[in-house]
Amino acid sequence: MIRRAASGFSRRSRARKLRLFMELLATGPETTVVDVGVTDSGVAGAYGTDNFLEAHYPWPGRITAVGVTGLDRFREAFPQVRAVVADGRSLPFADGEFDVGFSNAVVEHVGGRADQLAFVHELCRVARRVFVTTPNRLFPVEVHTLLPVVHWLPRRLQPASLDEIHLLGPRAFRELFPYPVRVLGRGATLTAVGPE
Repeated sequence: MIRRAASGFSRRSRARKLRLFMELLATGPETTVVDVGVTDSGVAGAYGTDNFLEAHYPWPGRITAVGVTGLDRFREAFPQVRAVVADGRSLPFADGEFDVGFSNAVVEHVGGRADQLAFVHELCRVARRVFVTTPNRLFPVEVHTLLPVVHWLPRRLQPASLDEIHLLGPRAFRELFPYPVRVLGRGATLTAVGPE
């Protein structure tokens, strides 16, 4: 029951993110987008919400998707999308190559502060505008485990499943960017849009 509720919440959250992305960045059929942090699960994933940009964006042929693992299932599911295997902290693209950089709930998985800075700065380097989301550390339910306040405990008392997850609050999230961004949301998800 809890997993089913989480699945529904996750789908609704991603639908809202896509609408917000398209509204705030005024994307269109000519807009080039780089999505950093796709998975090789096609469209299924844990909650049926992986790779939602590729699954629902009206112009998939304008997307370049980046993932750190092999992307065979991804390529099969999204043949119109250019798929590139690369580390988000060192992207193989030119400065400003894309109109928009997109990354959904990835930055908290890339490592500690230095890795997060490298990841965000690379996305900002290759895209002229960015849309980046992450779970809000200040939200009382940890979204990966669905447990209340467990992420507020000292690291040594947190579940092992959180060892590689580095959650961010609004201020720490904003400080990752090399230029001023607008950080939206104070609920479960934070969204950074920039430059302002």
